[in-house]
Amino acid sequence: KLAMIPGIGPITASALVASIGDAKNFDGGRQVAAWLGLVPRQHSSGGKSNLLGMSKRGDTYLRTLLIHGARSVIYRVSQRADACSWISSVVNRRNKNVAAVALANKNARIAWALLAHDRQFDAGYVHSTAVA
Repeated sequence: KLAMIPGIGPITASALVASIGDAKNFDGGRQVAAWLGLVPRQHSSGGKSNLLGMSKRGDTYLRTLLIHGARSVIYRVSQRADACSWISSVVNRRNKNVAAVALANKNARIAWALLAHDRQFDAGYVHSTAVA
């Protein structure tokens, strides 16, 4: 399931499954990303939030695999002429390394969602809330 996510191959997928184990032990995708060290470090006080760079805490091996996979996706998107995806807009706004960490964070959250809810990857998936 995880190897279908762009930027995650068989090695990264098997390492994620082996390290995470039961995804339901985590409350959400952000908790998995924080566990991997892919979220900004906070230095906040008194209601004033100050976000610093990537925390770099957690599993170095998994974080490296996710970031390298994200870099390969960014490289492939930059080669296409009709690149109008989320990652191309991030690359246009920010540095490529910042965009790679953002995509790695997004992939970690998607991986948690697929494992926790036992779903297949769908690139066009839109979460719909139940309307009563």
